[in-house]
Amino acid sequence: MPPVSDGEDLLVQRLRDRDEAAMTLFYDRYSAALYGVIMRIVKKEEEAEDVLQEGMVKIWNSFSSYDASKGRLFTWVMNVCRNLAIDRIRSRQYRVGTRTQPLEDSAAVREPASPTFRPEHIGLQEMTKKLSLDQQQVVDMLYFGGYTQSEVADELNLPLGTVKTRARAAIKVLSKLIR
Repeated sequence: MPPVSDGEDLLVQRLRDRDEAAMTLFYDRYSAALYGVIMRIVKKEEEAEDVLQEGMVKIWNSFSSYDASKGRLFTWVMNVCRNLAIDRIRSRQYRVGTRTQPLEDSAAVREPASPTFRPEHIGLQEMTKKLSLDQQQVVDMLYFGGYTQSEVADELNLPLGTVKTRARAAIKVLSKLIR
C-alpha cells in the first residue's frame, strides 16, 4: 500500500482541478499496488491490465465523488478497482471465455481420470459428428463448453424447451452409438 504523505492532499486537490500531470503522478504512485489487487481477483494479466485501465478512466471521470473525510485516497481508488475486477469476473463474457475451450485442450483429454479410461479411446468427439448440426451445437456447448441449458438457450436465442429437447435427442443417439 502506498504511504500516506503530506503530498497526498496536494495530489487530491490537483486531481479535483483536473490536472492531467497529477493523473500521471497518481498513476506512477498507485498503479502497481492497484494492479496487484486486481490481479489477485481476475488472475489473468490481460484482464488485469484492462481492468486497471478501466479503473484509471473511472477514477479520473468520477474523482469529484471522492470524499477525503470518508477515507484515504488509496482506499477509495482500491475499492473502485476492486469492484471493477469483481464485476469483470462476474460478467457473462468472462465466465464463458474462461470455460470455453476446445475439446483437445480440456483437462479430461490431457489428464485422464484413470490410467485405464481415456475419453478419446471411445471416440466421443467423432460420435458427436453423427448428430444433427443443431444437436452438435447444443452438445458442444453443454458438455464441452460448460454452459448451462439456460445459457445455451440465451446464447442461441432458443426457447429453453428446445435446448432440452435437442440435448435429450442427442443423448439418445449417442447412447445407441456407444452400445
